[in-house]
Amino acid sequence: MVQEIKHIGKRIVYLTPVEETDRPILAAVQGKSRTLLIDAGNSEDHVRLFLDHLTRLGIPAPTLAAITHHHWDHIFGMAALTRTPTIATAQTAREIERMKQYMWDDASLDKRVEEGTEISFCADAIKKEFPHERSIRVVTPTITFEQQSEIDLGDVHVTLQHVGGDHSPDGLTAYVHEEKTLFLGDALAPDMYAPSWRFTPEKTISMLDKMEAFDAETYVISHWKPVTKEVFQEEADLLRFTAEQMIEHHGDEAEVRRRMENEFGTPLSEEEELALEYFHNGRK
Repeated sequence: MVQEIKHIGKRIVYLTPVEETDRPILAAVQGKSRTLLIDAGNSEDHVRLFLDHLTRLGIPAPTLAAITHHHWDHIFGMAALTRTPTIATAQTAREIERMKQYMWDDASLDKRVEEGTEISFCADAIKKEFPHERSIRVVTPTITFEQQSEIDLGDVHVTLQHVGGDHSPDGLTAYVHEEKTLFLGDALAPDMYAPSWRFTPEKTISMLDKMEAFDAETYVISHWKPVTKEVFQEEADLLRFTAEQMIEHHGDEAEVRRRMENEFGTPLSEEEELALEYFHNGRK
């Protein structure tokens, strides 16, 4: 499990993700007076690893941690942040509070997978991240807000914006103004907890409207990497076009396919086929 420290501009450092155990990117934004941690990681070991790297780099310990959404891989490390307040949407806090009732042993995870309240990918990743003792402590955020929160780190300013979306309705983005960098969390991903993976057109369009309101040049996708505006825009345009066609043609998959082929060419790429499939699933 090799994770690297990388930089975005002069003020942002991040720890690369790990697919096998579903570790997302963790990032730190350094201002003159404060440091903001973005996401808390999928375990206390995960976030401590990043904090150790920050210490070696001479970056002050985070004074605040922003949580992009409530899924386990972004919050289980919160228990290690005993001296760091956390901030999230009120919806995220409610979802995390609900998670406190859960047990995390293998039998409980397997039962929730059978019931459909957990997915096998996440259950398997939890087992790999916690192969032995599993003393998971779920902690609720210290500070909550509804739609938007502005953070001044000292000559560096961050806007936390609720964007929603299908992957997690409580999803938020974090925009670092001075670096023109937008942290997307997992917001571009589909709903993976539904019987079939899906996007809904209305939620997607609303989410994209909020994302595209920021003048970003770099976009950080939690389980992948930072990408350019061009890469983000290509994905956003595909999602928006497919969503709009689904609405206009009332979920008629064949007609939407024809419109997509006229727009993007034939045959559709794998990514375009998936967009069509996920939006069609969302209209069922």
